[in-house]
Amino acid sequence: MSVTIRPANSKDLSKILDIVNHSILYTTANYSYEIQTIEVQQKWFEDKNAKNLPVIVAEIDGEVIGFGSYGPFREKIGYQYTIEHSVYVTENIIGKGIGSKLLTELIGLAKEQGYHVMIGAIDADNAGSITFHEKFGFVATGTIREVGYKFDHWLDLVFMQLILKHI
Repeated sequence: MSVTIRPANSKDLSKILDIVNHSILYTTANYSYEIQTIEVQQKWFEDKNAKNLPVIVAEIDGEVIGFGSYGPFREKIGYQYTIEHSVYVTENIIGKGIGSKLLTELIGLAKEQGYHVMIGAIDADNAGSITFHEKFGFVATGTIREVGYKFDHWLDLVFMQLILKHI
């Protein structure tokens, strides 16, 4: 299984949209309720490009099986060196190392762009994602209790951080 990690292009957006919408409909990895449209995904992609923020994809044999990106943690200027990332892979590929390849690439890009801290916001019940992040050196820094609501129950959110470099 040969995996290619590369910058996303507009032709990848329909597959990225499929992955996002699956996470919305069936998981608590994404706290949205309503599926997104291709127009929303296109605007998201254009915004990332305009702000020099990466969107990368993982593909096998030309088929996109995952993606990753990051963006501002918060909008105030004091947070300018902190980013929050997202990594998603298709359900049938979880646990096969694709997410690791995507996150490794995102960490490298964040360091190249001079960011100091990378944040992951993870549903507290998602033990797999928490363990995954710990393998990269992320540390849980806090849990916000009952901050989300989806699938008829309250959700806790764990914040994890990786200090990329010291300025």
